[in-house]
Amino acid sequence: MPKTAKSEGAMLQGTLDMLILQTLVLGPAHGHSIAYAIERSSNDILQVEHGSLYPALYRLEDRGWLASFSGTSENNRKAKYYRLTRAGRNQLARETTRWERLVRGISRVLGPAATAKTW
Repeated sequence: MPKTAKSEGAMLQGTLDMLILQTLVLGPAHGHSIAYAIERSSNDILQVEHGSLYPALYRLEDRGWLASFSGTSENNRKAKYYRLTRAGRNQLARETTRWERLVRGISRVLGPAATAKTW
């Protein structure tokens, strides 16, 4: 699948945290794996910049939503792994509910516009 325009993959503020938490529901992962999982599961529509990812991981860990530990990556390199905490699962549930409500609201606004033939 060809890469899309960079602006198309830009994430709304606050969504990266939710996507990281959701990715870690499946189990612990290191930063590169988290970014790859988000990109792959979105069919490469979402691009995770490392300059955004690592500050988000540190912030989520500071808030107690993630815990980290050292391990060895699939390339036999030392890596910092992150896992979801109970507080992180609770936060993910709150963020998912908020996101679903936001999407419903936007859909209501776009609904009539999407069916209109003239502008």
